[in-house]
Amino acid sequence: MPKILVLYHSTYGHLEIMAEAVAEGARQVEGAVVDIKRVPETVPEELAKASHYKLDQAAPIAKIDDLKDYDAIIIGAGTRFGSAASQMRAFLDQAGGLWFTGALIGKIGGAFTATATQHGGQETTFQGLHNFFMHHGMPVVGLPYSFQAQMTLDAVHGGSPYGASTITGGDGSRMPSDVELDGARFQGKHIAELAKKLHG
Repeated sequence: MPKILVLYHSTYGHLEIMAEAVAEGARQVEGAVVDIKRVPETVPEELAKASHYKLDQAAPIAKIDDLKDYDAIIIGAGTRFGSAASQMRAFLDQAGGLWFTGALIGKIGGAFTATATQHGGQETTFQGLHNFFMHHGMPVVGLPYSFQAQMTLDAVHGGSPYGASTITGGDGSRMPSDVELDGARFQGKHIAELAKKLHG
């Protein structure tokens, strides 16, 4: 029974939706136990409300020690100027104790992200998150090309071999498309299947 954690930060709800799709895919694997958690919001509540952040998210707030309890950790964070949002980076920066004890070695890592524009830094954000996994001795799993919808050109969409992704539009009005959600489900299922083989 592999245990999968989908850990995310979502400012306006796009990555909350993607996290739910990742978890949905992971739950398709027989015996998989899947939790969705989010990292603490670091923006002051007054500013978050004034900026129309989506504050009514159902997922519980994670603690850094939660990570050691899972066989796979799939991280979702928005892109800010080519790297993961500071809320996620601040959370992951607390993992020194886990690194020191080797608590995450051998667990599977994967990531998903969002940008406002088609070329808004998704790949560099993935690389930064993948670096976290590698420093903790975690094998990294992306979105393989067996998810062939990422190859289509009939519409703008996210998705790359680095992981599932979505494009929000400059004003945040674009929600994840069917292709993007299918990619998130595919990645979640793929990681859960590998976790079951390694840890099941």
